[in-house]
Amino acid sequence: MSFADRLKIIQEIEEIRQSKVICYLTSVRPNVGAQMSQDAVRVFFEHLLLLPQRPVKKIDIFLCSNGGDSVVPWRLISLLREYADQIGMLLPYRAYSAATMLALGADEIVMHPFAEMGPIDPTVSNDFNPIDPSTQQKIGISVEDVKAYISFVKESVGIRHEDELVKALEILAQKVHPLALGNVERFVAQSRMITRKILLTHMSEETSKHEIDETIETLASKLYFHGHPINRREARVELGLKVLENVPPNLETAMWKLYRDFDVELRNQDAFDPMSLIYNQFATILVPAPNMLAIVPLGANATETTRLAIIESERQTSFYDIRRRFVVANAGVQGEPLVRTETLAQGWAHQSAPTSTAQPGAPA
Repeated sequence: MSFADRLKIIQEIEEIRQSKVICYLTSVRPNVGAQMSQDAVRVFFEHLLLLPQRPVKKIDIFLCSNGGDSVVPWRLISLLREYADQIGMLLPYRAYSAATMLALGADEIVMHPFAEMGPIDPTVSNDFNPIDPSTQQKIGISVEDVKAYISFVKESVGIRHEDELVKALEILAQKVHPLALGNVERFVAQSRMITRKILLTHMSEETSKHEIDETIETLASKLYFHGHPINRREARVELGLKVLENVPPNLETAMWKLYRDFDVELRNQDAFDPMSLIYNQFATILVPAPNMLAIVPLGANATETTRLAIIESERQTSFYDIRRRFVVANAGVQGEPLVRTETLAQGWAHQSAPTSTAQPGAPA
């Protein structure tokens, strides 16, 4: 479906919701997922400048993401509050971690039956994180994993003597740099602080302090597992979030239709595999051999452009693409081919909507 065709669904949702819709999706494609990042805030601002007036009565954010930089939700909510009297979140599928934090800033959350939110405990990565020996990539440290280790030692194993606890911490510090552990504590404090600020954009500390505290504690610690999916009944009934109870069927249908088209554009159902790209490009000329290096020669390569994020509204679509070349460079320990990645280009691009798709009476 083209951008022009997708605009018809966006306008349908705007009519149902009596709002202006801005879509924000990051790739959830296997092996090449993308994160919410601060460069998207500027792009959001450019879309807000295209609104026919300021403030508008309501802006709905059509959101799907596995999360990302925890500062982004605070920056976006602060920006959106400058342009709208009310903010809604339309969740067709995943809104995890930082995306959940963004949803918490809405006056109303509309969850599709297939939608999920998640805990807000951050996974931290910095220069001091341990390195995976097989991939040579830094391993992210889950805040709750560190806390769970201490809890396991004390509660499950029953170690409470001070000297033994010190030894347990020494073992942890041997595997994880102490500065990385300190960074974990800083990030969990920041995550809670930002979540509180976001909730206070539409709730009162004076009248809702207990509710705010309970929401933060539950989403940050009480769900135990970072991948725990929160469905719309759990979000509304058990967590007390502002989730719309009776979603009109035509809105559910339009939300899913719109998401499925974005899903195709981001290729979320197509697992990313550079070696398959290379093999398929050379398949017609390869000679069978007992090992892959003989079949796929050194220097064999393939190039692909991957779409990582989309921000789209009635007047413009913006997308972040990265174009990379994947080259068979040398052999691994078991003789398997190793692939070198070369980034050729990356960045945001923009396309204006056809004038024929503008709603009647709306400024061009």
